[in-house]
Amino acid sequence: MLADEVCDCHVLVIGSGGAGVRAAIEASRYGETVLISKTIVGKGGCTPMAEGGYNAVLREQDACGIHFEDTLKGGAYLNNPDLVNHLVRESPLRMGDLVKWGAVFDFTEQDELAQRPFGGQRFPRTCYAGDRTGHEMMVTLVERLDSTGVTTFQEFTVIDLLKDGDTVIGAMALDEKGNLILLKADSTILATGGGTKIYDISTNSSSGTGDGFAMGYRAGAELIDMEMVQFHPTGAVYPYDARGRLVTEAVRGEGGVLKNTKGERFMQRYDPARMELSTRDVVARAIATEIREGRGTPHGGVYLDVTHLSREHIETRLPVMLEQFLKFGVDIRTTPMEVAPTAHHIMGGLRITAGGQTTLPGLFACGEVAGGVHGANRLGGNALADTQVFGKRAGEAAGKAGKRWKTVDRDQVGAHLERLAGFCAGNTNPALVKRDLQLAMWHGAGIFRSAGDLEETLATVTQLATVHLRAASDRNLSECCIVQNMCCTASLVCRSALIRPESRGAHVRIDITQTHDAEHSPFGHTFISQSREGIEPREVMP
Repeated sequence: MLADEVCDCHVLVIGSGGAGVRAAIEASRYGETVLISKTIVGKGGCTPMAEGGYNAVLREQDACGIHFEDTLKGGAYLNNPDLVNHLVRESPLRMGDLVKWGAVFDFTEQDELAQRPFGGQRFPRTCYAGDRTGHEMMVTLVERLDSTGVTTFQEFTVIDLLKDGDTVIGAMALDEKGNLILLKADSTILATGGGTKIYDISTNSSSGTGDGFAMGYRAGAELIDMEMVQFHPTGAVYPYDARGRLVTEAVRGEGGVLKNTKGERFMQRYDPARMELSTRDVVARAIATEIREGRGTPHGGVYLDVTHLSREHIETRLPVMLEQFLKFGVDIRTTPMEVAPTAHHIMGGLRITAGGQTTLPGLFACGEVAGGVHGANRLGGNALADTQVFGKRAGEAAGKAGKRWKTVDRDQVGAHLERLAGFCAGNTNPALVKRDLQLAMWHGAGIFRSAGDLEETLATVTQLATVHLRAASDRNLSECCIVQNMCCTASLVCRSALIRPESRGAHVRIDITQTHDAEHSPFGHTFISQSREGIEPREVMP
């Protein structure tokens, strides 16, 4: 376990999803840029798995102001309005970049980008490439990245940020052999994605372990709204190995209907105006309620039915869903799918400015690891737009930041070498800790929450964080670090959920009776760091 300095660059980007690659492309215009990823660039993370689409105002009947209003309402008015304003006004421009760089989206017969309806939006504004939208974006972005001078480190696990005083000056990482390496940078961008693998059932890939939230917190950055975890309404429930796999909102956007075992289109009871195209928090709670009250399927779900659509429509618009369920032995052209909520997206994250600057000098953030854009509930289609708008903004701001004199704190490095050595002498398989953590979070910090359940879950998480993990070899050191990050992120979710004394968006406290709605809530962002935690007051308009 050496501690070698392998680079000293202008901008270091941590993460290789849509936000990270877009940030690296932009930063490369201003100086030497390094992108480091614990997966193969463009292959891991959530962006290549995103199926539904990318929101952008492109039609005369739509308007950025309407997209702004839809996003705030969908986010239960907890969004940072300045960040939302940049999102809605710049997402069409960033879509233009993707098309110019060669992305192949669906077009109409009038040679316009095709757009489908998504939940919580008054106009069809979700651009798509069948149901492979994220994959198409990543192929395009990686091709563009290859044309820049960005240096990439693939399958390296970043374990913490390097600091010089209060300033972030890079990161420490483990290579594939378990050696500790140091990467110094004038500016560092966290683009590490989400963390819903802290839950038992999740749409995230194996890399969605909350590393950026944990590293930012340990470095001293402030995070906001970490209690806001979105449970996507429709994840697969059967067979067992497919649990949680995303069933895209595009299925409902194309006309899919939700039914319980009585054959009722039950959304009539929960949101008769918008039905299946209500916001994700509403649909997820509706499905969970149907299941809890005994109207669910034997496998613990409800039915999502597209059998009334033509075979051609399903084969053309939903090819990935068709292929996915055929592998499970279900032909969605003739048989309804079984679905249930699954942990999907963390709306909270590091507090940022419109340029992606966090509360720590030298540290920027973009994509899912950053908070404030989506408020208490994200609209489908806004996440892919977020990666491009704020990936570009963070890359540009970091690139324009000045050079820094960077002195590595050898005590900090020494402490991490001791930490890694401790894993070699540990006594517990990290996979066992991860499993216990995921079950505790699923049962105690899920869709419906109470103070008692949250406190019990937090106690379990705190205890799991103290377990002496064992690395079977130097190559397994990264797994121990990742499990510790998962424990830290889970703790942030539970602590923030206990701080917020109301139900709002994706956060539902069944033990609290409230008289205000989201628009008139007296509460703003929860905030949490190593130095303070609490909840901001919110000025309510009469």
